[in-house]
Amino acid sequence: MKEFVHRGQITKVVFGSGTRGRVPEEADALGCRRVLVLCTPDQTDQAAQIRDLLGAAAAGTFAEAAAHTPVEVTEKAVVQARSVGADSVLAVGGGSTVGLGKAITARTGLPQLALPTTYAGSEMTPILGETEGRRKTTRRLAEVRPRTVVYDVELTHTLPAPVSVVSGINAMAHAVEALYARDQDPIAFLMAGESLDALARSLPLVARRPDDAEARADALYGAWLAGTCLGTVGMALHHKVCHVLGGTFGLPHAETHTVVLPHVIAYNAPAAGQAMARLAQALPGDDPANALFDLAERLGAPRALRDLGMPEAGIEQAAALVVRDGYWNPRPVDRSAVRAFLTRAWAGERP
Repeated sequence: MKEFVHRGQITKVVFGSGTRGRVPEEADALGCRRVLVLCTPDQTDQAAQIRDLLGAAAAGTFAEAAAHTPVEVTEKAVVQARSVGADSVLAVGGGSTVGLGKAITARTGLPQLALPTTYAGSEMTPILGETEGRRKTTRRLAEVRPRTVVYDVELTHTLPAPVSVVSGINAMAHAVEALYARDQDPIAFLMAGESLDALARSLPLVARRPDDAEARADALYGAWLAGTCLGTVGMALHHKVCHVLGGTFGLPHAETHTVVLPHVIAYNAPAAGQAMARLAQALPGDDPANALFDLAERLGAPRALRDLGMPEAGIEQAAALVVRDGYWNPRPVDRSAVRAFLTRAWAGERP
């Protein structure tokens, strides 16, 4: 008999093409009259379009969202939110912008809406990861989950193919860990499998034809499912490793997930048979870890941590940090094991 606890979602999801036009309606439905629009420096044009849609309901724009949600950036955003009398925030972008919105919500209680432009999936989770002093910490806070998420497939059409690929594999990481999470439940398992199927079939098409509307929709659908999984069950070794690498060495988020995931899959395979069987349905081959490694190669994605800027001397430090306050994992984790697979990941070797 299965025994499980399922945590239902509280986020309203609007999915389609051209749905950004509904942002004013959705903001109004939440009673938001002074919306602060958030974005990264590279997405000011998209943010300006959304601000124009909001009209009088737009209180301003904060365009300094950064990877790994640095605390000093959040503090600047909170000051601006208070100075313009914002009663809500709207994140336009990927995980960096959504993370900033969550950090603001955690400090002010302001509700957040999200308009994702990547496949990060963090908009569907209550997970807040922040970096301070080169250390990244994560918390699960129900109150930071966006109230409404508007997915507009059209906004992903201009996402460059290389960015789309690593963002999509980042989403796959959420689904993979949902398959073997300690608090895994039947619904999360089904969603994770469907997510992996959608991403595995759509990412090669997106890489070849970035303007393929059907493939883009399929990829965004898979990313939504992956994020939903991450929002309902816990994280394991893979996410701990990536949080350590990102926070300590400033490595790019999605690319780091892309490099690390095959190695963690290989490590956990002996202790997660059911998960590996489902993963093999989405990634046929001799074994899922090498199948994903080969997929990343075909899609032109990075496969070595050294290519992302990680120093070889940092492997030992990273291994120590991973096992310190480590996340639950289906296979016990020790420092030597982490050092071994990080060494392979650093060099770009097969898992």
